[in-house]
Amino acid sequence: MRRINLGRGLETTIQGFGAMSFSGTYGAAEDAQSLRTLHHVIDSGVTFLDTANVYGNGHNETLLAQVLKTRRREVVLATKAGIVRPKNPNEPRANGDPAFIKRCLDESLQRLGVEEIDLYYYHRVDARVPIEETVGAYADLVQAGKIRHIGLSEVTSGELRRAAAVHPITAVQMEYSIFSRDIESHLLPAARELGVGLVPYASLGRGFFTGQADSLEQLEPEDLRRHFPRFAPEHVAANIALRRQIDAVAAAEGISTAQASLAWVYEKARAFGLAVSPIPGTRYAEHVDDNLAAASIELSAQSVKELDALAGQVSGERQQDIYSVSKGREELQLAGESAPELR
Repeated sequence: MRRINLGRGLETTIQGFGAMSFSGTYGAAEDAQSLRTLHHVIDSGVTFLDTANVYGNGHNETLLAQVLKTRRREVVLATKAGIVRPKNPNEPRANGDPAFIKRCLDESLQRLGVEEIDLYYYHRVDARVPIEETVGAYADLVQAGKIRHIGLSEVTSGELRRAAAVHPITAVQMEYSIFSRDIESHLLPAARELGVGLVPYASLGRGFFTGQADSLEQLEPEDLRRHFPRFAPEHVAANIALRRQIDAVAAAEGISTAQASLAWVYEKARAFGLAVSPIPGTRYAEHVDDNLAAASIELSAQSVKELDALAGQVSGERQQDIYSVSKGREELQLAGESAPELR
């Protein structure tokens, strides 16, 4: 697996692995199988593992700790802080308080069984706390030797610039796929200008591009995708029709739909001049192998053109509350308005 400089000297592989699905996000998962998949990921040459403190309320980090006990030196480890799970749905769903971030980091270090995090993300921006204050706390953690690099997740271009004025930012983690391209207009140019790498997530459409979620009936009751508009009955049929166009492109290229979806991400990153390491996640080793093959695939110009046309036809927003993600805040900031409190 080819290695890259993601940003600020953080060397990792051109594809990483997102471990979120091991902790109930998309339904129940068996720890023993998850651990086998994690070992297979590392055996396959992938060094970049992504988790977060809120995945499974800490379960995901504890699970990874079982692998890190013997393989820490083989891994570039990323985790996150900033999201909270309030009991009252009207309470804020982000917390950027510096003391909270530092406490979360210490808890993550303990769960993961490590002394240092390679890449520590601010998971969601808290509109109540200036991003400069939150990133200042992250900078303190770098100074203390507890983290090596700072990342941001779901930020606007303006927030990225403000954060980078406090401390160099290594990477931004953003949803980016054939269906979700809103970051191209402002965030990606800012990242290129600042030398910040891109870590795309949900590049397989949260499993939609692989045919795993063509209807709510396919999803377990606790599956998070039940709350995403694009999977809702009023949207899914139109989106399946678009997905079939991805299938057709993949068939013409002689590759799988998942490979076409990831290969498109690599093509776009090259066009934007960005270092990129997508983090597709799966519970199964055979899917890991399929995804990794995409890193060496180059799509034809015609295939890229056909895939580029799909985003504008997608039915439904990518997340339920547009103001909890970067797109809504970006639009408001460009209009000279203040972003609403994250809820």
